Amino acid sequence: MTLDISSAPIASDTTDHAPPGSGSGPRARWMQDLSASLVVFLIAVPFSLGIALATGAPLTAGLAAAAVGGIVVGLLGGTPLQVSGPSAALTVITAGLIAQYGWQATCAITLAAGLLQLLLGARRVARTALAVSPAIVHGMLAGVGLTIAIAQLHVVLGGSPQSSAIADLLALPGQLAGPQPPALLVGAVTVAVLLGWPRLGRLPGRAGELGTKLARLPGALAAVAAATALALTMNLRLAHIELPAWQPHAFVPALPHGPLAGVLAAVLTVTAVASVESLLSAVAVDRMSRRSGDLDRELRGQGVANMVTGLIGGLPIAGGAVRSTANVRAGGQTKWSSVLHGVWVLAAALALTGGLRRIPLAALAALVLVVGLQMMSFAHIRNVHRHREFPVYLTTMLGVVGFGVLWGVTLGAATAVLLALYRLTRAHVDVLAGPDGSVTVQTHGPLTFTAVPRLSRALAGIPAEAEVTVVHDGSFLDHAAYETLHGWRTGHQAAGGRVSMVTRRQDDEVLDPDGTVHAGSSPGPHRCRAWTPWVGHHCIEQQEDPHGRLLDGVRVFQQHTAPLIRPELARLAREGQTPSQLFLTCADSRMVTSMITNSGPGDLFTVRNVGNLVPAPFEPGAADDSVAAAVQYAVEALEVRSITVCGHSGCGAMKALLDGVHERPGPPTPLTRWLRNGRGSLDRLRRAPAEFAARPVVDLVEQLCITNVVQQLDQLMANPAVERRIEEGTLRLVGMYFDFATAQTYVLDRASGTFSPVEAHPADAHQAGADPAGADQNGADPAEAHSGAVPAAPAGCLPEGVNGRPDRAHADGSEEDPRLAA
Repeated sequence: MTLDISSAPIASDTTDHAPPGSGSGPRARWMQDLSASLVVFLIAVPFSLGIALATGAPLTAGLAAAAVGGIVVGLLGGTPLQVSGPSAALTVITAGLIAQYGWQATCAITLAAGLLQLLLGARRVARTALAVSPAIVHGMLAGVGLTIAIAQLHVVLGGSPQSSAIADLLALPGQLAGPQPPALLVGAVTVAVLLGWPRLGRLPGRAGELGTKLARLPGALAAVAAATALALTMNLRLAHIELPAWQPHAFVPALPHGPLAGVLAAVLTVTAVASVESLLSAVAVDRMSRRSGDLDRELRGQGVANMVTGLIGGLPIAGGAVRSTANVRAGGQTKWSSVLHGVWVLAAALALTGGLRRIPLAALAALVLVVGLQMMSFAHIRNVHRHREFPVYLTTMLGVVGFGVLWGVTLGAATAVLLALYRLTRAHVDVLAGPDGSVTVQTHGPLTFTAVPRLSRALAGIPAEAEVTVVHDGSFLDHAAYETLHGWRTGHQAAGGRVSMVTRRQDDEVLDPDGTVHAGSSPGPHRCRAWTPWVGHHCIEQQEDPHGRLLDGVRVFQQHTAPLIRPELARLAREGQTPSQLFLTCADSRMVTSMITNSGPGDLFTVRNVGNLVPAPFEPGAADDSVAAAVQYAVEALEVRSITVCGHSGCGAMKALLDGVHERPGPPTPLTRWLRNGRGSLDRLRRAPAEFAARPVVDLVEQLCITNVVQQLDQLMANPAVERRIEEGTLRLVGMYFDFATAQTYVLDRASGTFSPVEAHPADAHQAGADPAGADQNGADPAEAHSGAVPAAPAGCLPEGVNGRPDRAHADGSEEDPRLAA
């Protein structure tokens, strides 16, 4: 009896799981990884055996692939919580290859596919997986979950799954009519314990205290143990796991015999299916666990694993949905949960653990059935429906159930393309009659050739000689629609009517009958678009009332931007804020944090003050509780995972520190008391000034700006909440510097104390991470990874110092600025 299990990407589910590193320390994380590895191991063994039997490969090939997938991909992959192993999506393909070429030749094809995956990962093409619509990922998850649930329901009822989901559905009525009571009893107990285990802590009194302690154990382990104990106690006659003896078959792959084109097609097919499945699964696992993995590294890890499994005689490997879902839900924290699961599979294959053979197959089937049903999330359906992507979701789900994973994804992608084309060509045409006999024709959406029939019908119904205003919303207008509009306008004007054509933007443009374009009848105080008040200041009259200009900007927001972001802000209002980062920067009006970080509402918890300072809590006369309170709230209540201190060029606070404003005699002002929090930065500037990795500093002010960032990161460590999270490994500190003149951002390498430029290449922009040590996610040093350096400023471009003469750049330390004198 086999378990017919599929693998597919996992859905994004951030509501049921704690953020990464939620344990209290390394020991707690190790215990969570250990327990999660045992849960995944219990699921991986029957999965692997079932897939091996379904393909016609040796049974040990499934266990070998599970062990290699856990250990090799776990160590080398870029998605720590993804668990790889035999792929059910490749079952039909592998079975066909074995029938056509034989088992040893299939191993050679697997090896070649792994080599091709390794080359693709080296070429950094893995990010193309992100182009897949989330509706397709969720639909694939639902389809695989439904397929799994239907197949395992047969096992729970005492029967065997059929060859396909459709066959399982057709056979289900007969199976329901004659279930086997022992198997049904064991399955029901497994489901009851699995669902009730997390709720033990809700029991009243001392029972609740005991339940809380017991609930720390994985529910899956408790459910399987309870079902096994029940079966042994009642001496139930049930089917159990059948572990085959380990019989090493020929480990040397053989070259396939047949046309070269057919062999190449087989290699490409295995590569494509295994790679797409693994990458989509990795993306979904990252969303589910709220982490950011390295897809190119994951693809390389999958390639190495397939090369190894091909060499030792294992099945093709890919990232799997069921195993990865179980890993995340069981509390896996690091890659070691996957690695340990592979070790347990290898130990079971070699040692033939007798205890595993006592586990009823119905118990494991019930466990997998619950996991499959949980993969069909109503929260995903609501989210997809809200974004009007339900047709894509439904098509993918039904395609996976009816035709398999590959065809289901293909049908979902085709539906997504058709839906996008429909929306891109969809336009509304409204004809509104005014009380004075005038007519307004309003169009919404792109006017293309597909909208010409609708547009022609609307225009044909307008009375002759009427005064007409055609208002277009500024979307795309193709040649067919343009000719239709202007041909109708010519005829209407020839009949004695008048036509005005208006593009409804922030600054209305009117096309008169003679073809001239001029400003609309009610232009605003300036003709900038909604996103240009900070780009095109030259278009705003300087004598204009600033308050009026501010209100005008608010009106523009209400008219153009608010309707677009209202649903997202409404969601944030319902769910509250869950930012992942605390961004501490200067109050300088030129610092637009959302612009330089490409962030939106809910992304950053931002603290701004003069000089981006973090007051030391125990420094007399200089401490300020507001910043410390914000840091504590972000770290403890919001549980942010990184804190970024961002300085900028030309900082007025740094100039004031160099001028000694904070040390001037007389009663201290609020500004001078605040600037005293920067004295540590001045001391560090004398002792160990920070530098750029690829260019010299422009002047002393810039050197203090970047040195101040390093100092404030050190002062952050004086906050007990920050220090505790850093020691746990759940929080990282990032130093950043933004140069206004070049619009260039630099990130601090804590190891060398230098700032390296952030590259604008798309591959680097997606792959590089702001590691506290300055290394990107591939382990490269920023000084080597970022090759584009900002050139040094010419000597004649140095800004004037406060003493009326140019300051010297101190990259070589040849001369000390008078303002640094003690």
